[in-house]
Amino acid sequence: MRKPRTAAALILAGTIVITAGCGSSANNANNTSNAGAGTANNAAAGNNQESTKPVTFSFFGADASPNWNNMQDEIGKEITKKTGVTIKAEYAVTGGGTDKISLMAASGEYPDLVFAKGDIDKLVDAGAMIDLTDLINKYAPNLKKVYGDYMQRLKYSNDDQSIYVLPSNDAVDTTYFDAGGGFELQQRVLKELGYPKINTLDDYEKALKDYVAKNPTTDGKPTIPLTLDTDDWRIMITGTNPAFEATGLPDDGEYYINQDTYEASLHIKRPEEREYFRWMNKLFNEGLLDKEAFVQKSDQYKSKIASGRVLGLIDQEWGYSDAENSLKTKDNGAYTYAHLPVTLSADYKDHSFAPTGFMAGWGIGITTSCKDPVRAIKFLDYLASDEGQVLRNWGIEGTDYSIENGIRTIPADVQKRKTEDNSAFTKETGIGLYNIFSAHYGDGVKDSTGSYYTTNFPDQIVAGYTQAEKDTLKAYSATTWKDLFPKESEFKVRAYGAAWNTPAPTDSDYSVIFKKAEDIIWKKIPEAVLAKPADFDKVYDNMLKQLDDVGTKKMEQMYTKAIQDRVKQWQG
Repeated sequence: MRKPRTAAALILAGTIVITAGCGSSANNANNTSNAGAGTANNAAAGNNQESTKPVTFSFFGADASPNWNNMQDEIGKEITKKTGVTIKAEYAVTGGGTDKISLMAASGEYPDLVFAKGDIDKLVDAGAMIDLTDLINKYAPNLKKVYGDYMQRLKYSNDDQSIYVLPSNDAVDTTYFDAGGGFELQQRVLKELGYPKINTLDDYEKALKDYVAKNPTTDGKPTIPLTLDTDDWRIMITGTNPAFEATGLPDDGEYYINQDTYEASLHIKRPEEREYFRWMNKLFNEGLLDKEAFVQKSDQYKSKIASGRVLGLIDQEWGYSDAENSLKTKDNGAYTYAHLPVTLSADYKDHSFAPTGFMAGWGIGITTSCKDPVRAIKFLDYLASDEGQVLRNWGIEGTDYSIENGIRTIPADVQKRKTEDNSAFTKETGIGLYNIFSAHYGDGVKDSTGSYYTTNFPDQIVAGYTQAEKDTLKAYSATTWKDLFPKESEFKVRAYGAAWNTPAPTDSDYSVIFKKAEDIIWKKIPEAVLAKPADFDKVYDNMLKQLDDVGTKKMEQMYTKAIQDRVKQWQG
């Protein structure tokens, strides 16, 4: 499962997908206890806000934020009231902001605050980022409290011990209670087929084939068994990443990392992944894979999903949730999607929940263009306070949540709106729009009142399911989708977190080779899937040869060093 890498996260060592990072139960217990110190820290935060005189900070975010409402939502207005701060934001629409960040670095013109994701190295190299270490020590007690023992992980590298960003893409001490990835099938498919076991690619294929044979049309239009979103970088999420998911690897972006030596190599070179794409080739030639899967744009992909006629997806929920939202009221949610851990064969285990620990990594930083970095860090510190986190996650007391027996709860009518019309709800309330602006605890962590910091906990998650989802889960003797997946305890915590979250080498040779490799993969994988079965191996072999010819072995050696350095730094 990938956290909406907060939809989600983009090009760092060439991938975006969020993995299921999971704090240990011991860490969560400690954090819950430490949260009891929140009252004192919040008092410090209150004193820290010396001025609420109006100030505007410009901001660029490398992730799209389609529901951003210029802080005119409930939470935005409250944040401005509490801090005097207004954010003038610009968000990337496509491409993860890479072009925009490169332009900033070249021009020397920066916003006050920036969330650059994997491209932060460009701004660091340009001298655009302020070292936040002293500002945190002097003015940010809440940030220090939240990051706690993980402060070492905030440092840029072994060679540069500066803190340039406050990690906000990954939450601290998260326990994941639900799955948002895997292979998806509509609830109606599973119900009509009698809720069969769906464990392997063959099981998944059979379900698609059997259902479409009985239901060739949906609402008068041709039923689409399976479609993909391969628009630009999205090809990694629905096109290439599923190959390692189905063959027993955790999400390390474009790489396979040897867990004993920490050597990195392109995962696409693994022989077992060839077999995954051979299966995709089979689906295409049998008419089960949408003929437009590799040419359609993301809005076309979502339009098909919203029509209800797409039976299967291989995606992360953050990539299609806005399209699925329109289906939640149709037939009690029968057209929504179940999340299933599907692998090439029974010999493999889905690693969606292989734990990463707190990954640090992507976050928000203050640039040298900011005229008042002290005011900026105090603003970010307020958002990390208990009050700020509750506001960002829960909204306004009495409007978005109530207190019952001392515990925060979401009223049924609010939950109904949140479930059935999430985009409008988000735009109106601002819930979920402000997490990238500062540090925050993850799911499963409680504050000093005994309430969870976030609204994602088992009871609330189940309350957000449609009736059809609940019926499917009951049929599989599960409470949440996560129950169907292998548990965190079955895996070891990776010493480097996740490779996609490890800063890529800044050497220009690396960047050039990576871009060439990316172009080859993004071109040849569709070609292999769409080829005649007899030509599949020829196309795939040609791809591997091209990858060797552009120097990927050198690139892999450079990334191996980056992973090994990360391990050394974190063990600090």
